[in-house]
Amino acid sequence: MTIRAVVRGVGHYLPARVVENAEFEASLDTSDEWIRTRSGIERRHFAAEGETTSQMAIHAATAALADAAMTADQIDAIVVATSTPDFTFPSVATMVQAGIGCTRGFAYDVQAVCAGFVFAMANANAMILSGQANRVLVIGAETFSRIMDWSDRSTCVLFGDGAGALILEGQTGHGDTSDRGILSSDLNSDGRFREILYVDGGVSSTGGAGLLRMQGNQVFRHAVEKLNDTAHAALNKAGLTSADVDWIVPHQANLRIIAATAQRMQVPMERVVVTVQDHGNTSAASIPLALSIGKARGQIKQGDLLVTEAIGGGLTWGSVVLRW
Repeated sequence: MTIRAVVRGVGHYLPARVVENAEFEASLDTSDEWIRTRSGIERRHFAAEGETTSQMAIHAATAALADAAMTADQIDAIVVATSTPDFTFPSVATMVQAGIGCTRGFAYDVQAVCAGFVFAMANANAMILSGQANRVLVIGAETFSRIMDWSDRSTCVLFGDGAGALILEGQTGHGDTSDRGILSSDLNSDGRFREILYVDGGVSSTGGAGLLRMQGNQVFRHAVEKLNDTAHAALNKAGLTSADVDWIVPHQANLRIIAATAQRMQVPMERVVVTVQDHGNTSAASIPLALSIGKARGQIKQGDLLVTEAIGGGLTWGSVVLRW
């Protein structure tokens, strides 16, 4: 008997405020064409004043529970991937636990920046396989608009806010690649590259949240190489190849990175779920957002083989192969 962590439900939430590229033209030396050409981004959502990461995560969790036809008391664990928590502590996950009315199990946060949701899914999968939990609510939620340097046109136009959620449940499989659920994962990090993508503040350094700093050219180079490598590593672990993939669901950072990675994997863009044009880079929220929207569009269907892959500050990067 093989236990697999199978997707039971998915949901997402986006703040009401939509910010088109043209809004930045009044305060920055930029244009809609400049932003679209370099990133593929057309618009993004920003959280309202007073709207927090935990609130967005609760909305996404509620949507995922509804999609799964489950109640909060059926959840054994909650894992939230975020780099922009409401507070230093408590965790966003415990606030979600209270917000959805879950009074059992346990909850904690994972911080791996844009790769956070992949790391959180791998965590959830391990807990399910070990028997620590049977149903895990996995969430990616971010308010990156709170850590932007609004004078830096190379970064502030790229990011947005939002949340996505996925419910994984342990189910019995055959032990082969036809099983639904997570088939493999691949996680990596290399702290030597901290300087190319980081936030210049924190509790023990400056006492403040800080602002995002990025060397875009360096991030692009590492992203294309490492995303291709991790996707192939995860596929190899599962005994699969790129030819078996129905959908790549990538971290939605930059359309050029997404296209270059798909090309290296020899997967046509018609088999890539792309949402970056409407949301910008929502960091740990981008993959669950894309999964939820891909399902809602009718792209992702039960039985489809998916590869999710992401890279973030640290550097951290990884991928998960799952059958929907």
